[in-house]
Amino acid sequence: MAGIGFELRKLLRKDSYFGLLRAYGYAGIISSGPWVLSILVIMAIGLLALGLLPDRSDQIWQFLVSVTYLVAASLCLSGLAQLIFTRFVADRLFEKKQGIILPNLIGLLTVMNLLAAGIGLTVLLTLFGGTPLLYQVEMFVGFVLLTNIWCITVFITGMKAYRQVLWAFFIGYSVTFVLGMALRRYDLEGLLGGFVIGQGILCYILLFLVLRYYPGDRIAAFDLRRANLTFRSLIFTGLFYNLGIWADKFLFWYNPATSEHVIGPLRASPIYDFPIFLAYLSIVPGMAVFLIRMETDFSERYDAYYNAVRDGDTLSHIELRLDRMVETVRQGVYDIFKIQGITVVALLLVAPSLIDWLGFSPYYVPLFNIDIVAVGIQVLFMAILNVLFYLDKLKIALLLCLLFFVSNVLLTLLSMYLGAIFYGYGFALSLMISSLVGLAVLDREFQQLTYQTFMLQRQS
Repeated sequence: MAGIGFELRKLLRKDSYFGLLRAYGYAGIISSGPWVLSILVIMAIGLLALGLLPDRSDQIWQFLVSVTYLVAASLCLSGLAQLIFTRFVADRLFEKKQGIILPNLIGLLTVMNLLAAGIGLTVLLTLFGGTPLLYQVEMFVGFVLLTNIWCITVFITGMKAYRQVLWAFFIGYSVTFVLGMALRRYDLEGLLGGFVIGQGILCYILLFLVLRYYPGDRIAAFDLRRANLTFRSLIFTGLFYNLGIWADKFLFWYNPATSEHVIGPLRASPIYDFPIFLAYLSIVPGMAVFLIRMETDFSERYDAYYNAVRDGDTLSHIELRLDRMVETVRQGVYDIFKIQGITVVALLLVAPSLIDWLGFSPYYVPLFNIDIVAVGIQVLFMAILNVLFYLDKLKIALLLCLLFFVSNVLLTLLSMYLGAIFYGYGFALSLMISSLVGLAVLDREFQQLTYQTFMLQRQS
C-alpha cells in the first residue's frame, strides 16, 4: 500500500554510502519512529513539567506511571486480536476480497471495546476507589483508546503502511505534548487529560487511513469467529508475546522490596523502570536492519520460491530459490548482530557518562547495560518470529512466545531472589534462550520446507 519495499530498493540501488545511509535512516525512522516518538514525548512532558513545576513532582510521577500502566495493559489485551486480524486481512487480500476488511475491523473494534470497557470498569470500581473521579474517567477512556490504537496500528503496519503510521503518531503525540504542557497547571488530571485527547486524535487519524484505503461493503462483520477463515493460535501468540515483554516489569512493580506505591493500586520500580525504557531507544539501528532485510531481499526471495512452487518449476530451480531465501535469512541475522552489536558496544562505553548527564545515580549503569543487550536480542527474536509467520509456522511461533513468557517470569523471579546485581538478567536471558531455540527450529524448518510445501498441504 505504501511501496516501502520499492522505496528501500530504490535507495539501495544508488551505489554510494549516502544512498546506503539514507536507506537505513529511512528504515529506522519508519520502523521504530512511532515507538521512539511516544517514549520521547512522554519523557519530555514529565521532565519539562518537573522543571516548570518542581513542587508537583508527585503528580508528574503519577502521570508517568499511569501512562505506563495504560500502555502495558492495553498492549496485553490487544495482543489477543493483533496477529489474528492481521493474518485474516492478508488472506482476504490474497483472495481479492478487500470489501470485507473494513466491516470486520469495525466488528473487531466493537468486541475489543466491549472487552476493554468491561475490564476497565471492573478494575476501576474495585481498585481505584480512593482516586479522583476525573482521573478514573481519564484512565478508562485512555485504556479503551489505546486498545483501539494498537489493533489498528498493527493492522496498518502489517499492510506495509509504515509512513502513514509514523505521520499519524507524529500528529497525535504532537497534540499530546502541546496539551500536556498547556494543562500541566491542573496537576495529574491535566497532564493525563492532554495525553487522552492526543490519543483520541491519533485513533481517529488511524481510522481515517483505514477508511481511505479499504471502503467496506457493509457496516460491520464478525467473520473472525469462523474457524475456517482464521488461525486461532495467533490469539495466544500475540497474548504471550506481549505478556513476555511486560512480565518482568510487573514482577518488579509488585515486589515490595523493589517498588513503591504511586497512586491507587499502581506501583512502580524506580530502579528498574528508567534503565529499561531508556534502553529501548537503542532499538532503532536493529529495527532499520530488520525492516530492510524483510522488505527487500527476503520478501523478494520468498515470493520467488513460492512462485516457482506454484508455477511448477523444476525441483533444482525450487531448491536454488530456497537456498537463496535461507542465505538471506542468515545474512539478515548477521546484519542484526553486527549493527545492533556496534550500537550496544558504543552505548556500553558511554553509559556512565550518559546516566550522569541525565542526572541519575551511577547505580543505574549495570542495569542499563544489561537492558541494552536485552533490547538488542529482542530485535533478533522479532526477526525470527517474522520469518516463522512468513513460512506459516504459527504453532512454532506460539511455542516460542510461550517459552519467552514463562522463562522471563521464572528467570526474573530468580534474579530478584539473587539480589540487585542480577536485576535485568531474567529479561535478557529469556530473550537469549528463546532466540537460540528459534534459530535452531528455523534451521530445521528450512531443511524440511520443500517436502512440507508439497506433501503437507492444508486440505480444503
